[in-house]
Amino acid sequence: FAAFTKALKEMTPQQVTDEVKASGLRGRGGAGFPTGLKWSFIDNNAWPHYVVANADESEPGTFKDREIMERNPFQFLEGLMLCAYAVKANAAYIYLRGEFWQLADLLDRKIAELEAAGLLGDKILGSDYSLRLYTHLGAGAYICGEETALLESMEGKLGQPRLRPPFPPSYGLFGKPTIVNNVETFTNVPQIIEKGAAWYRTIGTEKSPGPKIFSLSGNVNKPGNYELPLGTTFRELIFQHGGGIP
Repeated sequence: FAAFTKALKEMTPQQVTDEVKASGLRGRGGAGFPTGLKWSFIDNNAWPHYVVANADESEPGTFKDREIMERNPFQFLEGLMLCAYAVKANAAYIYLRGEFWQLADLLDRKIAELEAAGLLGDKILGSDYSLRLYTHLGAGAYICGEETALLESMEGKLGQPRLRPPFPPSYGLFGKPTIVNNVETFTNVPQIIEKGAAWYRTIGTEKSPGPKIFSLSGNVNKPGNYELPLGTTFRELIFQHGGGIP
């Protein structure tokens, strides 16, 4: 948790947002919207602020977020915590696909470990900043992967998309300013804060910096998740990394 400690002790929330903006990180949920730009849209005239991690991974053939949470939960949670600090949110939620109930249990245990270590809770690491993380299970509705349907579901309503505008950074969860990003997006953030935006930009392309996890499945010799720089061709992914087509 070096990145979160660094942010808390050496950086203002605005500096964290600016560093993510400078990195060029784009949302890894599909839309590819610049992450730091989205964070900067948070409405500072309405409170409280919330952050929601979209872990409703239900696209067929997609299994990257699940594996991040299973095998590297702390990097994901640290990214979520960094976002919460950046937008001055004191509560963050992880909205999990209904079938991920075992993952919810795992994350609850990891969150408890962070609380015990003094990295979550009140006045973290002697600072004035307080933060709580919560898991929330959906009910297996595919549409709830869309961010506004997800927010409706979290509020206990039917999971249906909202008309936009207003967008979540001004009117989100419980009608308050909310940042929604997916699991993979948050997982990139600790590296950016720890090693800097310039380092992050050495990976990927000019307009889409950083690595991307590609879920490769179907008629290939070596299916699985492959983390590669953005700009990698399908040919390289399938034939070099995936071992080609049987």
